[in-house]
Amino acid sequence: MTQTFAERRWSSADGLSLYARDYAAASGTAKLPVIAIHGLTRNSADFDAIAPLIAQSGRRVLAVDIRGRGQSDRARDPMTYQPVTYAQDVLALMRDLGIERAVFLGTSMGGLITMALAAIRSKVIAAAIINDVGPEVAKEGLTRIAAYAGQPVEINNWADAAAYARKLNGVALPHLSDEDWDAFARRTFRMGTEGTPIPDYDPDIMVPIRAAGAKALVPNLWPFFTRLAKGRPTLLVRGETSDLLSPEIAAKMRKRAPKMDFVEVPGVGHAPMLDEPEAKAAIFPFLSELP
Repeated sequence: MTQTFAERRWSSADGLSLYARDYAAASGTAKLPVIAIHGLTRNSADFDAIAPLIAQSGRRVLAVDIRGRGQSDRARDPMTYQPVTYAQDVLALMRDLGIERAVFLGTSMGGLITMALAAIRSKVIAAAIINDVGPEVAKEGLTRIAAYAGQPVEINNWADAAAYARKLNGVALPHLSDEDWDAFARRTFRMGTEGTPIPDYDPDIMVPIRAAGAKALVPNLWPFFTRLAKGRPTLLVRGETSDLLSPEIAAKMRKRAPKMDFVEVPGVGHAPMLDEPEAKAAIFPFLSELP
């Protein structure tokens, strides 16, 4: 894919160099930018299908690499791998670029970071798209993620990396082809110093989760979600077979925020890539109503 973004760096409060992909908006009336935030072990490349489309629709998109992932520095203190710190890092980016308000698009952990931002600095969020996560999460999904995140894996070449990506995500994304899995691997692995692909994140991102023990598996963020969804446009995206955002949790969110928009992406688990027709059919009308 031709690169359609500029590379941007900014500094965190504790001196890390952080990275974002900056997709320029198509010409037209200036609109609020979109800040896209990925999941636990992923990076800004997760948005390489949807971000250019949003930019073409007239909104600048900043897809970030959260600290410890992708091209952002690894943290010196692994206990800073927590949503509140991640939220502060995003606020530093906004200050750096002079962005007062934005539309937030958060996948999985990115949705939790958006909820944390609502608690810390609610006014910066003009609207939110939450992709396949809730203020509580199904224990099955978190247990599955905890079983592989930060664990060593033996990968000798890109074919191994693609096979590993398929093993972890094949149930959630059953429609992907061999070519798609190769592309998926190249988004989520990078070439290591020994000449073989390695996961593109710091294994120490799991240190705070392990330190919290069982409490980490079922965080209660309902007050954060309530603050996020109250008084601002919110869209919830759910994968039909998601093991992280259960139908029951999604229903509870919709009851708590009755004005929230909702779409379920058929045949997909955790998490939709957002380039699915059903996801796009919800996202673009939602964005078109925003300033």
